[in-house]
Amino acid sequence: MTPQRPAVPFLEALQRSILVFDGAMGSLLYERGVFVTQNFEQLNVTRPDLVKKVHDEYVAAGAQVIETNTFGGNSFRLERYGLVDEVRSYNLAGAKLAREAAGEVAYVAGSIGPTGLVPGVASQADLRDAAATFTEQAGALVEGGADLLIVETFRHMEELRIAINAARAAAPSTPILASVTFDASGTVADGTPPERVASLLRDWGVDTLGVNCGDGPQLSLSMAERMRGVDLPLCAQPNAGLPRTVDGRLLYMATPEYFDVFTRRIIQAGARMVGGCCGTTPEHIRWMVKSARMLGGGVSPVVATRPQAVPLEVHGLDPVPLDQRSRLSAKIAAKQFVVSVEVNPSPGLSPDSALAAAKMLIDNGVDVVNVADGPRATARMSNLAFCSLLIQRYGIEPILHVCGRDRNLIGQMAHLLGASAIGIQNLVVITGDPPKIGDYPEATAVYDLDSIGLLTMASTMNRGLDPAGKRIAGGQTSFLLATGLEPGAQDLDREIRRLEQKRAAGAEIVMTQPIFQQELLDDVLKRIAHLEMPVLIGVLPLVSYKNAEFLHNEVPGMQIPENIRERMRRAPPGAEARKEGVRIAREMLFSVRDKVQGAYLMPPLGKYELALEVLDGLK
Repeated sequence: MTPQRPAVPFLEALQRSILVFDGAMGSLLYERGVFVTQNFEQLNVTRPDLVKKVHDEYVAAGAQVIETNTFGGNSFRLERYGLVDEVRSYNLAGAKLAREAAGEVAYVAGSIGPTGLVPGVASQADLRDAAATFTEQAGALVEGGADLLIVETFRHMEELRIAINAARAAAPSTPILASVTFDASGTVADGTPPERVASLLRDWGVDTLGVNCGDGPQLSLSMAERMRGVDLPLCAQPNAGLPRTVDGRLLYMATPEYFDVFTRRIIQAGARMVGGCCGTTPEHIRWMVKSARMLGGGVSPVVATRPQAVPLEVHGLDPVPLDQRSRLSAKIAAKQFVVSVEVNPSPGLSPDSALAAAKMLIDNGVDVVNVADGPRATARMSNLAFCSLLIQRYGIEPILHVCGRDRNLIGQMAHLLGASAIGIQNLVVITGDPPKIGDYPEATAVYDLDSIGLLTMASTMNRGLDPAGKRIAGGQTSFLLATGLEPGAQDLDREIRRLEQKRAAGAEIVMTQPIFQQELLDDVLKRIAHLEMPVLIGVLPLVSYKNAEFLHNEVPGMQIPENIRERMRRAPPGAEARKEGVRIAREMLFSVRDKVQGAYLMPPLGKYELALEVLDGLK
């Protein structure tokens, strides 16, 4: 029977999303009672249950790539245990165990570690033997089911070159990831710095490169940042810090929560693959998966491991036509220019001031009120409750933000069913800010679903099905599904790829983050024209020079041109600065009104009157 594999080839999946590798094998086996004097690769044959259980735990934690228990499966290391003739059998067994655990939900990386030779003093015969054992190892790993080969934890560049050439010769069509370990000074054993390491690996023909092991996350982050100059996907798999001896046992001290922070930093630095090395556990990987899902593409590109739309053309209902879902959707379907203004309740018990502001805006021609879902990860009245009050008291049609941070899959389903039941038909689906940026950094982020997973769920419900593919009692929802876009994102290519994924998941309109440059908007509109999605441009009237500097320098995805910041600097503080901010916002909005479907205003600091000043004369 042919073992199951992911439907999408590894390198193709890597183009679609961030991939999370598993964590340690050896240190975990040691923690579970395997003596350090025992050969760990032999366990693939003598204790396959023990090895597979570790693989299973990493897959359950969400790892999308698991490494074989074959790091030391070369003849030089096995000879120390009198097992020199077992290279093929241990590597083949290790690959088969990993393949069985990974199935079609994860990739298998065949692990190849160094021999222990020092090329500068090893004989030519030893180097030939090294090439031969790497070739045998690579061939057995691919035969056993490896999707890629990872030559890892190498400190000597010449030995790494030998391993790469051997792996390529044994498996010409199998991707190779070459991962290097640096010392605390930031070089490999022969003094080569990371920039030179990266260029050598590129010239040697690897498909991806990375850094692993070492002193911990900070060193890995620093080295990875210096390796990213070559045009190859980058991987980072640090140790859980340096080990300490506690009660006679080696323990690694870097916590899973710390790896959550590291994951976000390394992805923002450009890594396409993340994972753990010595001392990391399934719990470390579980935290890394949450961050990678939030920042790097959401739903797994391997297979549908999260709720996905079932074959709706067979089982689902046709969605309610766009012009019949809500007043807002009818205007969008009719290609009318629409205006949304964000109104959020203040922290505390009373929503009265925000309700009054919403009514004032609607009375003055605003089409719809937009209510965020715990913006900036701050605690306040739920936006579902506030939207209910808008409907009950004033008949105001809201747009409900739905983010993935605070509710698990079941909670999200209940949230959307409740929204539909009270008459909310317009949703903006986003991933959401992590708690660590808000007032309660110790709060736990859920992120069962990111924006792409949430859009899939909501679009599935629009066809009358729940995430499991069962009929929803009573019919179907009729949500208008909006999603966000950051025109000023540091990696605009990635941002547009994610928008394409969101469109495929069911997003129907785009609401951008604030934008201050017409040229940037023109470029973005041109690049997303093929998606044929109506766009509401984000508009934020600045209130001071300090406000402009903060947004430009400290808020991700915000770009405020120097000439705009200079205008705010020259404006006297107070009322004159606010007037200048309104003028800037009006200039931008009026200059692009014929290029977009509408405007999404975000008045700062609850100054809702500024929104009306920006909109004066627009319609």
